[in-house]
Amino acid sequence: MHDARFAPVHDCFRDLLADGRETGAGLAIWYDGRPVVDIVGGERSPGRQWLPDTLVNVYSVGKPVAALCLLTLVDRGRLDLDDPVARHWPGFRAPATVRQVLAHTAGLPAFPVPRPADAVADWDLLCADLAAAEPEWPPGSAAAEHAWTYGHLVGELVRRVDGRPLGRFLAEEIAGPWRLDLGFGLAEADQRRCADLSYGDPDWPVRAPGEPGSLRFRAMTNPAGGLDLAVLNSALWRGAEVPAVNLHATATGLARLYAGLLAGGVLDDVRLFDPDLVAEATRAQYDGDDLLLGRRVQWTLGMQREDDGSWGMGGLGGSCGWADPVRGYAFAYVTARLAEFDRVEALVDALHGCL
Repeated sequence: MHDARFAPVHDCFRDLLADGRETGAGLAIWYDGRPVVDIVGGERSPGRQWLPDTLVNVYSVGKPVAALCLLTLVDRGRLDLDDPVARHWPGFRAPATVRQVLAHTAGLPAFPVPRPADAVADWDLLCADLAAAEPEWPPGSAAAEHAWTYGHLVGELVRRVDGRPLGRFLAEEIAGPWRLDLGFGLAEADQRRCADLSYGDPDWPVRAPGEPGSLRFRAMTNPAGGLDLAVLNSALWRGAEVPAVNLHATATGLARLYAGLLAGGVLDDVRLFDPDLVAEATRAQYDGDDLLLGRRVQWTLGMQREDDGSWGMGGLGGSCGWADPVRGYAFAYVTARLAEFDRVEALVDALHGCL
């Protein structure tokens, strides 16, 4: 797809590949309600071309997707944002509400019991660990990105209320109707479409979780393996549901999702969300210091909101997706090269120059 107005964005994408800052990626942009950029380039693994249907693990970019599954049930009246979690999840000890879970203020930013890498495939075990945990502070009193725990908290609420696991709910209720190429817990055929992650810098997996013993380190290293290429590129990881960090997606699928939200919950004449729910889901629920990220964050119900009014989520390693209501675009970038966000910043500068 090539809209001449956005030729500088294409040029920037090609430059990232040419100078080695990128090895394989996809980029999709909708502007003014229509797709204007949809390109891929590089390799999904050595000797294998990145294709339009190549899926890649996008880390926290999946958190808003998981949140939308639970918000679908809120929209249908199956539960309320201010319900105690324990009303729907008997035995859940923390006195947190559904809203606090969605806004990263539930006080459970790290799994409380150390678990090995193969625990990612044991949904019930990890949910039981969370249900029995005492919050690290009173829910609602502080925010800390629920880095690895978010998807299990949200996903188990979906399962308790609806009966379906999160991956199936997403496929049947959101991804299917809106034709989004993304998912949790991939079947074997979809695993064959995946790009292999690689480190942009060999020290990346050491730097990413921060200081040993810190909240960030505890949250990002348990269960083990979430930064280990041998795990991330395995059938175990791709087939498991770790919704906080293992959505596999194309840029096209993510851009379509944000385009639908930007339009108030409708895409290709298929309405999935009430406009009022989209408005509530994208307004700031918390604005202040995030104890895990170490900076000020505006948390919505599943996304970060920026001062310019845009909302979405970046993922560890450089993938991201968001909508900018002021400028009128939806943006998605997915990469297999785990590094920083300088690539996205370059593409955004090119895009804003076009606008």
